[in-house]
Amino acid sequence: MSTTQSERLRELLEPLVTSQGLDLEEIAVDSVGRKRVLRVVVDSDTGADLDQIADVSRELSAKLDDSDAMGEGEYTLEVGTPGAERLLKEHRHYVRAVDRLVKFQLTEGEDLVARILGVDDEGIDLEVPGVKGRKATARRLAFADIDKARVQVEFNRKDKNEKNEKEEEA
Repeated sequence: MSTTQSERLRELLEPLVTSQGLDLEEIAVDSVGRKRVLRVVVDSDTGADLDQIADVSRELSAKLDDSDAMGEGEYTLEVGTPGAERLLKEHRHYVRAVDRLVKFQLTEGEDLVARILGVDDEGIDLEVPGVKGRKATARRLAFADIDKARVQVEFNRKDKNEKNEKEEEA
């Protein structure tokens, strides 16, 4: 997809997405055989529910039908959210990932898995889990030191409220 088409699609679709209270995170046009698929990823600070996804999908579809941004051929529009293991690229992504476990690839080549505790304009405060019974440690990372960051899925994590309730009972 040419940069020009990507920019045109973003200019066309972003105001509609924003009017629905969402952020336009990503646009991708892929060819699958003779078919084309336009994938639009949206999100917000509070997440996006199915009703919001359906509403924005209808709005985008109508806008695309009224324009020539996708050209003459048929295409499929897919609207969704970033998913559980999202890549963190923008400042707002880090803010939305507070209290989540994240795998960082640092610019110096080190890999680090830690929980985001806080985010400001310069960087992030982390809790690095302890190894072999050791206590967790605090660490600060500047955004400039991060090459790549991806949220990790946690299946066995105790909910913070559940943990606090157990501590109060003891």
